[in-house]
Amino acid sequence: MIVCSNCGAENPVAKKFCGDCGSVLASVCSSCGGANAPGKRFCGDCGSLLEGEAASVTAASAAAVGPVAERRLVSVLFADLVGFTAASEGRDAGIVANVIAELTGAGPERIAVVSGPNLAREIAEGQPAAAVIACEDEGTATRLQKLCHSPTFRPYTNIDVIGVELGGATKNVIAMAVGMAVGLGFGDNARASLITRGLAETARLGTALGADEHTFSGLAGLGDLVASCSSPLARNRSFGEKLGQGMTVAEISGGTRQVAEGVMSCASISDLAHHHDVEMPITAHVAKVVAGEMTPKDMLFSLVSRSAKSERWG
Repeated sequence: MIVCSNCGAENPVAKKFCGDCGSVLASVCSSCGGANAPGKRFCGDCGSLLEGEAASVTAASAAAVGPVAERRLVSVLFADLVGFTAASEGRDAGIVANVIAELTGAGPERIAVVSGPNLAREIAEGQPAAAVIACEDEGTATRLQKLCHSPTFRPYTNIDVIGVELGGATKNVIAMAVGMAVGLGFGDNARASLITRGLAETARLGTALGADEHTFSGLAGLGDLVASCSSPLARNRSFGEKLGQGMTVAEISGGTRQVAEGVMSCASISDLAHHHDVEMPITAHVAKVVAGEMTPKDMLFSLVSRSAKSERWG
């Protein structure tokens, strides 16, 4: 219901004028009581979602989550807004939910993240896709699942926010490595090896951070990784391919408006792994290439020539 700021009468959401006094309706914020102009979805005083809006979705690369959350455009479910980000791409090694919580004061039951093999163009074309909605509160995840489910989009739920975010963040870096292999002219063996070992190092870090190891065999882990490493539509793979062809980070960045999140996140993920004493050789090597400390060709041969180990441990 929308409350008339003139006479206080309650009106259906679809109405534009008060049924009692005829005034143009202003949405009244249930959090602070401030009156807002018709058509507004968020309170201009406190940033809360106005009455009559069941949920609001904001999509942003994770590097932009901080500024967006500070403007109160991303927050929480139902009482305010819904924290839907472009899952875990970039900022603070992927812990986007923590950034939103710190900047908005929202509890974990009001923040959800979405990830999976979700190439934007295919979804926009109505092609079939699946994703994972992760929230520590299973009820919140289920409500969002119902809002998103369609004949062409199938969302699953998960309570492992850390694992879902980490899978989404790290896959960008591995996709860059695969792209470098493609740009250098290497074949399917090299690509499959990078994908498999990339998943292994992602799972190692996830386990150290308290994530559920099974998350990485699901849509937010293996699914997102395969799509990002295989498709020419994937920004990070395309960026890596151009690196393999001899272009520099500055040249590639200057020639596109798209964001390759792995460029920004590789160093922070590598530092996070080092802090937790987790070996992530592919991520560390990609960070060196981005920093200009190693060429793509040297990176790939350095990875292969590392000391031999058991498959399970490195």
